[in-house]
Formats: sequence, structure tokens, C-alpha cells
Amino acid sequence: MRAAFSLPCGLAAGMVFLASGCSWLPTPEMTALREQNRVLDEQHRAALTQVENLRSHARGVEDQLQSAEEELAAMGDQSALDRRQLANYRLERQGLHEQFRGVVQSRSPLRPETTQRLAAISREFPALRFDPQTGATKLDTDILFDAGTAELKPGAEKALGDLVRFLNGPDAKDLRVLVVGHTDDRQIARRPARDKYPNNFYLSADRALAVCDQLRRLGLADARIGMMGFGAQQPVAPNLSATERQKNRRVEVLVMAPEVPVVGWTETVPSLY
Repeated sequence: MRAAFSLPCGLAAGMVFLASGCSWLPTPEMTALREQNRVLDEQHRAALTQVENLRSHARGVEDQLQSAEEELAAMGDQSALDRRQLANYRLERQGLHEQFRGVVQSRSPLRPETTQRLAAISREFPALRFDPQTGATKLDTDILFDAGTAELKPGAEKALGDLVRFLNGPDAKDLRVLVVGHTDDRQIARRPARDKYPNNFYLSADRALAVCDQLRRLGLADARIGMMGFGAQQPVAPNLSATERQKNRRVEVLVMAPEVPVVGWTETVPSLY
């Protein structure tokens, strides 16, 4: 009687598998899914690591930004302090300049009548600029030179001729002329100038000598002429461009009152001799 209700073993096992809700996949597909799952898991962990690295980098950037802001604030404070100090220095310099001006004026080498005469002369001959504090009078237009040369440029003779005619006039016969040569800061590179002038002192002296010779040819007595060469040591412009260097390649002509002391001019400083 019990044999009538028994089932074959294979059929029974199949019914148990279906009842469990599972489905069967071939082995290669299962392996591929497992591998895909492993790769996705690794990518997820890598993404988490990257996110953490970015967060750490962001915290570092924030720290740097805060440090930069603090440094900028400190620089602002220092800048304000520097501006205040600069303003104080300017006020101090202005005060010292005014004190120096007062000392110079009180010790002017000129007699009052000489000061009045030179002021009148500068009005009569506008090319001369008179400084009552020092007693010096300067030819307003410097004699300029090309680089590496001591040859007078066209136009220099007229200015010097006008000056000599004025100095040989009745109102200026006792005035002296000091001729001062200068160069720019460039070394003499080209021949034959380099062979002729070992350095800029030689060139500045030769430029001054060229002007002195011209003054002599135009009729100014040797005894009234002095000469100096400063090389590149007394620029009037920064030597940063061709235009500025041209301003420094110059000869200055200074007209001196008899009582202005000039070292090397023995009659003006007899106490040294």
C-alpha cells in the first residue's frame, strides 16, 4: 500500500529545488558576475580613498589660505607702519633741508654786492642759472657728447661763443669758469676709443678738455679756466635707457665768483697753501 505513494528520486529532488526559490545559472556566467562584483567593489574602495584624499587636500588648502590671509594682514599692518615711517622721514628730511638751507645761506661765500651783481648778470644773460646759496652760476645747457667720444657736437660753439663774449665784457671780467666732464656708466667697448681711454675718468677729462680748448680758441684767458673729470660718478639720470645715458654724457660749465673757494684753485683758498 505504501509503494503506491512513492516518487522517483530525481523527480523528488527537482521539486525540492523549485520549492526553495533558487534558479540555476551556468558556471561561466556565475564566475563573470563574481568578477564584475569584485571589480566594482575595488572601484568603490578606490573612490572612497580618493574622496578622503580630496578632503585632506581641501583641509590643507584651507589651512594655507588662512595662513596667507594672516600673512597678508600682517603685511598690511607692516605697510601701514612703513608709510607712517616714510611720512616721518620726509618731514624730517624737509626739516633738515630747511636747516641746511639756513646754514648755507648764513655761510654764503659771496659778498652781498656780488650776489646782487650775479643775479643781475643772470637776468642779462638768461643762459646762466645763478644759485645765490653757493655763489655758483651754471650754463643752463650742458654740452652733450656721443657715446665714447670727446668731439663737440654742432651747436656747442655758438653757446660757448656767447658765453665767452659775455665773460669778456666789462661786468664779468673777474669771473672764472670751471669745466666739469662726465660720462654714462657704460664701459668703453669699441676701438679706437677703448685704446685711447682706459676708463671713463679719462673720457670725462678729455670731454672737459675739449670744451676748455674751445673756450680758449674763442678768447677766454687760460687763467680763468679750471677743469675736472668725474667719470660716471655724478649722473643726472639713472642710466637705464639710451635717453638717460645721453643726459649723463655731458660737460657742465660753471661760472664762479672770485670769492667762491675751489680746492685746487690756489688763489681762492690761500689758507691751504
